[in-house]
Amino acid sequence: MVPSAIALVAIVLFAALLVDRLIGDPHSAWHPVALLGRFIGWWGKPGLYSPRIQRFVGVALWLVTVLVFAAPFYCFAALAPWYWYLLIAPFLLKSCFAWRSLEEHTLAVVNALRDGVETGREKVKMLVSRSTATLGSEHILSAGYESMTENLTDSIISPLFYFCLFGLTGAAVFRAVNTMDAMLGYRDERERIGWCAARMDDILNYIPARITVLLLLLHFFQRGRLSPALKVMRRDGRNRPGFNGGIVMAAMAGGVGIRFEKPGVYTIGDVERTLDQGGPAILEATRMVTVMFALIAVGTLFLLGSLINSTVI
Repeated sequence: MVPSAIALVAIVLFAALLVDRLIGDPHSAWHPVALLGRFIGWWGKPGLYSPRIQRFVGVALWLVTVLVFAAPFYCFAALAPWYWYLLIAPFLLKSCFAWRSLEEHTLAVVNALRDGVETGREKVKMLVSRSTATLGSEHILSAGYESMTENLTDSIISPLFYFCLFGLTGAAVFRAVNTMDAMLGYRDERERIGWCAARMDDILNYIPARITVLLLLLHFFQRGRLSPALKVMRRDGRNRPGFNGGIVMAAMAGGVGIRFEKPGVYTIGDVERTLDQGGPAILEATRMVTVMFALIAVGTLFLLGSLINSTVI
């Protein structure tokens, strides 16, 4: 019996989450996102182009990159028999999000800090673009846990959201867009060539970021921390540049009772406990939001499918 389209989405989604927890991200030059990164690195050098055409080049090659990366996912989803789809699609979807890897990179910073501040500074360089040369231990932990919190949307909820809406192609398109933003979306010499990448990442993350906030608030409601989460989100949600990451970070900071701080740029949250004390709660919230999203998304798809079927009948 051929599974329904909604059943396929549900099976692949939960199987991909299981694959992620079991094997994480293999460190391979042939990983799809590694190949994507090399392609972006090849064309995304501002020095290759006159400043007058950099924005145009950025838009044109943004589109080319999305098409090149998403095309194999689209072709597989369109052509593979359902049994091959069930077998391979979880691994393809897994390549578009990073749950276990996100935790591992953050915990690597926490563990490195136990060997000294200098070790912590070196390790956190892998996660953030800010200068780490003068960061103290609390600011190092802040950078690490900020990365985990912001990437709860970028690396987990958004690709799963677009998979639920548009299948493997949707997840692949988002991963291409977000990777280009991560590599090019900065206010430096890359600003012109990365303009399109940054804007499109903001647009595609808009709804998933707000879903992430709602799920965080639901999680903190269950923990009796809804009021401080709402308070900090309303007060500090716009302290960070951009209109997606700040509200997620503020909801997390308020719910856990910690403060995120990028020296000289923003402060989010109140210090009820240190980041060392609050770190496990951030990890727990990240895991709970991921699981809640999967359950609610699949439940919503089945409900919509039932309503559509009943209407047709």
